[in-house]
Amino acid sequence: MEITAGGLLEVRITPADVGKRVSVRRVEAVVSGSPEFTDTVGVLTSWDQGVLLITKKDGQSVRISESSLVAGKIVPAAPARRRGPAASFEELSRVAARAWQPLESEPLGDWTLRAAAGFTRRANSVLPLGDPGIPLDDALARVTSWYAERSLPAYVQVATGAAGTQEMLGAELERRGWVNEVSAEVRIGALAPVGDVDAAEAEAVRLTRVPDEEWLGRYGKVSDPDLARRMLVEGPSVWFAALPGSRAIGRCVVDGRWAGFAAVTVDPAHRREGLATAVMAALARRALEEGASAAWLQVETDNPGALALYDGLGFARHHTYHHYRAAS
Repeated sequence: MEITAGGLLEVRITPADVGKRVSVRRVEAVVSGSPEFTDTVGVLTSWDQGVLLITKKDGQSVRISESSLVAGKIVPAAPARRRGPAASFEELSRVAARAWQPLESEPLGDWTLRAAAGFTRRANSVLPLGDPGIPLDDALARVTSWYAERSLPAYVQVATGAAGTQEMLGAELERRGWVNEVSAEVRIGALAPVGDVDAAEAEAVRLTRVPDEEWLGRYGKVSDPDLARRMLVEGPSVWFAALPGSRAIGRCVVDGRWAGFAAVTVDPAHRREGLATAVMAALARRALEEGASAAWLQVETDNPGALALYDGLGFARHHTYHHYRAAS
């Protein structure tokens, strides 16, 4: 925190710093006459009527009374990764969008409205990479009506935690009553180590261009197999992996230097046998053959088993995204 020459903490931020990344210290409580402090780092998304709103990198919004502040300063963006691939937020967002394509889309300025008959939130949400070209309230009205025309709930996908992400938009949505329904981390890592993993069952993994009925059955999120198959095969170069009996499955989309992993699912009776690792290793080897060198994936923040798996394979969080649903 900022300390003056006299040894005192000092608040060096003002409402004019909204939109910047800050670090603040506040008095959380007074115990036996002594103050207890809490530090918060994130994007200052508003400062209204004596209350600061700071959005942390995981998307959590923290409200802080101005009167409780004892120190505050602007801080630089998080340092660039020293290991593994580097990527901007926009590059990675566009790669992810190409890997999970909707059935229909429509531009709204720099936003893209996407729909796919309700199959996955990713393909049925707005991707807001830039300015919608009209005032926000008008844009959100257009969004809600567009999805209502398709009998779908209106979702906007908002990212936090990296340079160029959308903390300000998330705060504006919350202010208008939109609800963050689910959050997921986007993780990146080098591809070669995934392919080099010594997974005993990797050689038994079968790779195909189209998912069969067993694959869809293990995926388990399919009410309309024809729709799911039509959606899942779309992408620059799509591969489906399965072990015999569909004990474990996965999907990989190769797009230039990037290989994106998704739908890595293991039969509950065969968990902790290294099958997910085997599936990913087989997919990574195929992606390496096609010239990819970097990997990305998305994992929900409430899935500790998957988070531990990806930690072990060298994946690190790049940013977090959140699906905000319009207030009903």
